[in-house]
Amino acid sequence: MRASMRLAELGLSLPAVPTPVAAYVPAKVSGTQVFTAGQLPFVDGVLAATGKVGAEVSPEQATDLARTAALNAIAAAAAAAGGIDRLAGVLKLVVFVASDPSFTGQPAVANGASLLLQQVFGEAGVHARSAVGVTVLPLDAPVEIELIAELAES
Repeated sequence: MRASMRLAELGLSLPAVPTPVAAYVPAKVSGTQVFTAGQLPFVDGVLAATGKVGAEVSPEQATDLARTAALNAIAAAAAAAGGIDRLAGVLKLVVFVASDPSFTGQPAVANGASLLLQQVFGEAGVHARSAVGVTVLPLDAPVEIELIAELAES
């Protein structure tokens, strides 16, 4: 089943690609791969939450925010590729989690993004992943997502 159909079955649509907050592009194609810049959990152009996970932001909230950021990353990759159905799947996911010093649940937060990618791309959405706790992210975002997708053969 095509990714666009899976997305529709999930009741989701790709958001507009967020405007970069600095000097970069949201995604770039190189050969058979699409690399996204870090994507934040923007909803309608507004950051959905701010703060550190384990302090101002609950782990459950952060998991939802990771899902939102992943949807933004899919949108950026799809725009660079010429549409979501030009993406064959996801190779690598990196999830940065702005964490309170005592918070160690970064992998569970990252699952919000991982599970969405698997729902949208099926088996091709299963990916290698890093979940990294950091002190602070741009705009005080709780999570940031980067992914590497593979282009479908033309």
